[in-house]
Amino acid sequence: MIVDERIVTFINSLDTKNSAMLEEIESEARAADVPVIRREMQSFLKVLLMIKRPERILEVGTAVGFSALLMSEYAPETCTITTIENYEKRIPVARENFRRAGKEEQITLIEGDAADVLKRLDGPYDLIFMDAAKGQYIHYLPEVLRLLGEGACLVSDNVMQDGDVIESRFAVERRNRTIHARMREYLYEIKHSPYLVTSILPLGDGVAVSVKCRKERNI
Repeated sequence: MIVDERIVTFINSLDTKNSAMLEEIESEARAADVPVIRREMQSFLKVLLMIKRPERILEVGTAVGFSALLMSEYAPETCTITTIENYEKRIPVARENFRRAGKEEQITLIEGDAADVLKRLDGPYDLIFMDAAKGQYIHYLPEVLRLLGEGACLVSDNVMQDGDVIESRFAVERRNRTIHARMREYLYEIKHSPYLVTSILPLGDGVAVSVKCRKERNI
């Protein structure tokens, strides 16, 4: 928890429910210990989608398809969503959830390692939602930058690692030090890239929102 728990509880107490289908899928996912974007992040994403009104969305990290379905409900009806997942056990669940929601035509799930899949995709995308293995964000970044259209948004979720990212590497458990180093590198790169303007927000487990510049900035 990177924000006072009482504040988060209060904010979420004001929230309204999602559609019945999303509520059901979220409940099933949490019962199976599958990570789902937090309620405060869901609200933020809804607002961002309503502002941006993207026609093409790319999601890196499908899980069981909850966030892709949420985005499909708040993006324009004409919006298409491509989502990438590498964990074999979750892929059939996500496909079934897309079928249940009647979104098979709107959402395309590509199986495979995002590092390979991204290289095969053609942009531009209006919004890219990064919600995969945190230690891989930095490796995906070059292809993500290639795929982002001018003025497009990159939303990177879970960038604070429950607050660990602000700690010295020696204060982090040894098994988490590689991820810690890679996330710090990723945050530095998206804040200092001449192609992006980025804001890092203490929302959920931390979210970075980046916009691709129409021309290269002087850093």
